[in-house]
Amino acid sequence: MTPTLHTSTDVPKLDRARETPLFRQIYERYRSAIEQGQLRPGDRVASARGLASDLGVARGTVEAAYNQLMGEGYFSSRGQAGTVVSPSLPPHRPARREPRHADGPVPGGSLTQPRDPPPLQLGIPALDAFPRKLWSRLVARQARAMNAADMFYGDPCGHPPLREAIAAYLLVSRGVSCHASQVLVTGGYRASLALVARTLLKKDDRVWVEDPGFPPTLEVLRAVGQHAVPVPVDDDGLVVARGLRKAPKARMAIVTPSHQAPLGVSMSLARRLQLLEWASQANAWIVEDDYDGEYRYAGAPLPALKSLDGHHRVLYAGSFSKVLYPGLALGYVVMPESLRTRFEEAARTWSNGSPQITQAVVADFMRDGHFSRHLKKMRLLYARRRAMLVAGLLKAFGDGVRIDLRSGGMHLIARFDQRRESDVSLARRAQQAGLNCQPLSSRAIAVHCDAGLLMGFTNVATAAEANRLAARLRAAFG
Repeated sequence: MTPTLHTSTDVPKLDRARETPLFRQIYERYRSAIEQGQLRPGDRVASARGLASDLGVARGTVEAAYNQLMGEGYFSSRGQAGTVVSPSLPPHRPARREPRHADGPVPGGSLTQPRDPPPLQLGIPALDAFPRKLWSRLVARQARAMNAADMFYGDPCGHPPLREAIAAYLLVSRGVSCHASQVLVTGGYRASLALVARTLLKKDDRVWVEDPGFPPTLEVLRAVGQHAVPVPVDDDGLVVARGLRKAPKARMAIVTPSHQAPLGVSMSLARRLQLLEWASQANAWIVEDDYDGEYRYAGAPLPALKSLDGHHRVLYAGSFSKVLYPGLALGYVVMPESLRTRFEEAARTWSNGSPQITQAVVADFMRDGHFSRHLKKMRLLYARRRAMLVAGLLKAFGDGVRIDLRSGGMHLIARFDQRRESDVSLARRAQQAGLNCQPLSSRAIAVHCDAGLLMGFTNVATAAEANRLAARLRAAFG
C-alpha cells in the first residue's frame, strides 16, 4: 500500500517574527501534527528540498528539523523512497467522547472516525450479509470502463440507467407505474424531502405529519420553514379525520403507509382512499415515504399508496440506505408527470447530482437481477433474526416483557414491566450498557404514546448473540 504523501501545505507558514529558530518551528509543527493524528504512521512527508523551496528557507534548515524528528523517533528515512512518519509509532487515539445518539450528530462540530453501529441500532441493514465480493466486481467493472465523459458532472436528475432500473423495479415490486423521466435520484430521504418541500411549498405552509413519527421529517420541515401539524396514528394508520379537523387546508401530508415509523402498522385501504380523496379535494400533495416497504414477513409486500393515485397527487420517496447500505447516500423521488419540469429545474438549481460511478454500480446491481435476489434473501434472514431476538428477550425477561410484532419492518417494540420507570430512563440504561435502544415515547409530538423500546434486530447474527444482548439488557435494568 502506497503511503500518503503530505506536502508543505500540511505545515503552516513560518513566523519569522518569533524568536524561535525556523528549524525548531518546522520540528514543532510536524510533531504536533503527528501527536494530533493529522499525520499517521507510514505517511510520507515532503522532501527537504521541496519543503525548503515552498517555505522559502535554506535546505539545511529543513534538514536540521528532519534530523531532530528522526532522532526522536518521529520520522524514518527510506532512502530514495523518501521520509515517512515512523511506522513504529502507536496509532493516534482521539480523546474519548460521549457516544453518538442514533438520531442525531454529536454536537460541537469535531470530526469523528466511522465505527461499527452499536447492537440493536435502528435502520441499519444486515451489514454482514451484504454481497461485498459481488459489489467489488461491479465497482471494478465500472472503474475499468470509465472514460472522460464519465469523469464530468452527470445529469443532476440522476444517471439514466439507474432511473430506468428504479422505474422497472417499482412497477414489478411496488405496483408503481412511472416513466424513468419521472424518477429523480437524490442523496437520500432527507434530500428528497427537502427537494419536495422547496419545490412545492411556501414558507409557513401547513403539513400533516404522523404522530408518533420519524424525527428527520420534522427536522427537514423546520429547516425549510414549513409548519408541521401532528396527526395521530392508530391501528389503521394516519387518522385522516383528525387531520381534517386540525388543518383541512394543509398543503401536504407525509406518511409511511406500508410500515409506519415507528409503530409498524400498515395503513388500511379505507384510510388510503380517504387520504387520496382529501389531497384531490384540497389540491394538496402526499409524500409517501416507503419506509421498510420491501420487508414484509407474512405475504407479499403491500402495493404502494402511489399505485392507487388516480389524481396524481402522490410523490413516492424511496431510499437504498436500508435495502443496500447507508453509506451509498442514495435515494429517489417519483413525481407526477405534471411536476417533472419543475423538479428538473429545481434539481439543476440546487445540486450537481450524486456520484455517477456509484449510481452506475447500483444500476448494474439492479439490472443484473442481484437486487431482487438480495431483497428476497434479506426478508428470510430478517424473519429469522427477529425471531432470535424475540426468543432471547423472552428468555431473559419472561413475563416482564411484551413484544409488538408487526407484519414487517426492521425493528420491534418491546414493552417492559419495570415498575413505573419511563422508557426514556430505560433507554438511557440500555445505551449506557452499549445497546442502542430508543424510547418510543420520544417519537410522539402531541399525542400520548405508550412506553416501549425500539430495537433493531437486523444485525443480530446468531441465537447466542441474541441471548447475550438480552442478558446484557436485563443486567442494565437491574
